[in-house]
Amino acid sequence: MSESTREQPADDHVVLGTLTSPYGVKGWLRVYSYTSPMEGILDYPVWVVRQGERLERRRLLQGRRHGKGLVAQVEGCDTREAAEALAGAEILLAKAELPELTGDDFYWHELEGLRVVTRDGQVLGRIDHLFETGANDVMVVKGSLEPEAIDARERLLPFLPEEVILEVDLAEGVMTVDWDPDF
Repeated sequence: MSESTREQPADDHVVLGTLTSPYGVKGWLRVYSYTSPMEGILDYPVWVVRQGERLERRRLLQGRRHGKGLVAQVEGCDTREAAEALAGAEILLAKAELPELTGDDFYWHELEGLRVVTRDGQVLGRIDHLFETGANDVMVVKGSLEPEAIDARERLLPFLPEEVILEVDLAEGVMTVDWDPDF
């Protein structure tokens, strides 16, 4: 899996991260990045910043790693007060601006919502979301999201291509897995 992002439902954007809190007095902000690697968020020169329902494009002026996280300065934010006003805003990117992936790589937002079926055709549910554990990514599959599911359970399936994930068909909206439905 390549760069991970969080999707905003019914939208043509993905959430790349969050502006969490001011850093210093010159308008810099701490950034929580959902991209992998975390510095990947700094590769996008223009961010769409969402606060509530309001969206505004802001040019990334500077950004760098700081300790275990990131800090950045965006256009129009040159005081601590301006940074405080942006704290909590989400950083979005239009899906069309995401780099093309090759081979069997997928963005998380492409997998969310896929119908998950076992190799013998039993429907487990739909992928609600994914998360990182350190060892491997995990898919949260909810039977309650798919009326044809064998039950309404929530299952945690490891994202292990060729071991658990046998096939991903984005056009059909289906992921085939090697998974015991009783587990």
